Amino acid sequence: MTDSVVGTLNDQATVAARVESGDAPDWVTAHWESFRDGLLGERNDSPFPCFFGVESVQNGDPLYTAVPSMTDKDALLELGRTLLEYLETYRDHSERASLVTFFKPPEDRLSEAEYHRALWHILQFLHVHDPEPWPDRIPTEPDDPHWEFCFGGEPMFPTCRAPFYEDRKSRYCPVGLEITFQPRTLFEELNVTGDTEAGQHARDVIQDRLEDYDGVCPHADLGDWGNEGDREWPQYMLTETDAEAPSECPITVTRSHPKSEYLLDQSSRAATR
Repeated sequence: MTDSVVGTLNDQATVAARVESGDAPDWVTAHWESFRDGLLGERNDSPFPCFFGVESVQNGDPLYTAVPSMTDKDALLELGRTLLEYLETYRDHSERASLVTFFKPPEDRLSEAEYHRALWHILQFLHVHDPEPWPDRIPTEPDDPHWEFCFGGEPMFPTCRAPFYEDRKSRYCPVGLEITFQPRTLFEELNVTGDTEAGQHARDVIQDRLEDYDGVCPHADLGDWGNEGDREWPQYMLTETDAEAPSECPITVTRSHPKSEYLLDQSSRAATR
């Protein structure tokens, strides 16, 4: 880890220190303050709905990176490298070490539909350049209840905050796109997957807090991985306006594809340092 926030993997103390010293770019500062205040503050006299997320930020558990573009090839290759480094090291950092990713906002204001396209462009790019094969146990068809995004051989839940949300403030970030990558093993090791009693209790508590925090009913797309009637992909970036959201998952997944030598070389060099 380094003290440079953009394009590298950082712990929370480093990000906070860079922001405090004025060394972080303005857009990184704005992202960090929005993320911190959103998770640690209250709305409608209610705390942020995900109490696991609140506790992790209070304890300094997450890891962070900042990406200078949502579309530039080199920026997204660096994100892929950072994500691989995260997957190799997060268990040594904390059992609740998700990867919070701040993206530099574009010059022009984007619509909801454009943010959906940006998310799936990023995930498709990561998949195409993934040096590891898609896990055998995860289907490649997003309309399967057991599908979820995978990278580096790890199933994960990427959840987004973005500027277009008006009602669902728990998903609102005024700065730009923010993706938090959470490997499924985080949920499994905490025993809070949807197929456990603890997981169902956690979901009930979060949804109660969600309704209080947002002031609207929990989104209809929220569900549990593996449940026949639920799908994982619409939960990554919840819709605000149905007309602007994709009706089908806009990603093409294959178990084998040309591998990115760049990411393979970078991860190999990192492993031998």
